[in-house]
Amino acid sequence: MDSSLWSRPLIMGIVNINDDSFSGDGTLDVSEALDRASLMVIDGADIIDIGAESARTNRDAISCAEEIDRLLPFIEEWPDFIKPRDPDTERKLFLSVNSWRPEVVEAVLQTGKVDLINDIGGLPTPANAELCAKYDSSLLIMHTVGLPKVPHFSQEYENLWLEMEKFFREKIELAKKSGLSEEKIILDPGIDFAKQRGDNLQVYRKIEKLQQFGLPILLPISRKTVIGDVLEIADPAARDAGTIACLARGIEAGAHIFRVHNVKAAAQSAQVLNAIKTSHE
Repeated sequence: MDSSLWSRPLIMGIVNINDDSFSGDGTLDVSEALDRASLMVIDGADIIDIGAESARTNRDAISCAEEIDRLLPFIEEWPDFIKPRDPDTERKLFLSVNSWRPEVVEAVLQTGKVDLINDIGGLPTPANAELCAKYDSSLLIMHTVGLPKVPHFSQEYENLWLEMEKFFREKIELAKKSGLSEEKIILDPGIDFAKQRGDNLQVYRKIEKLQQFGLPILLPISRKTVIGDVLEIADPAARDAGTIACLARGIEAGAHIFRVHNVKAAAQSAQVLNAIKTSHE
């Protein structure tokens, strides 16, 4: 994913190939997942992000073999299924895989059909960076503490931003030493991951601080717990209005990619917000 893409905000549509998504929108039916992806493309998605394992910490992890078995059928059908359905033939579409275990990452990258690895593991070892370098894929590095599927409800920071900046400096250097070009790295502040309500709100308030790294920023804004906390809405599917508020803040701060469930609302909002931001008197 080269620098020419960042002239406008990109919308990443979430497709959960599982049966325990926190937002209740998962499916184990590959045809249904492809249909959902197709509709997201029509609604304005630039990237489809597929995941086979829920990040919920109150659900057991699935095996690497099961995760691969859920992902590969979608990936194999993706190019033939999506391209004829894209009404805008000049708009480049990207496929992202949300996975953090190297065994799974290598299996999906070997297909040659994956543009981005969305690694919510925080790059604890160089393995995923080495694999992305080997297969010429982009890598998202998300700020977190510890491995996925482990709850961090009591995590506290003496200074969140100092720790986050230190984290990203170390992980960027690790990725580069693993052979991954800096142009292939995307940063994610990890909303709701090892962060409490105040931490998440602070991230939104000071997103501009991530600009210091000169790398694209992805915000996973959709239906997050912090939105539910602020609005006192327990049902994640009812948090789309709050999601758009986070989108507006992210665009104002110069973020580049927004990961959402409701693609149509986000894409239309982003188009208007970007027009306002880039207009000249």
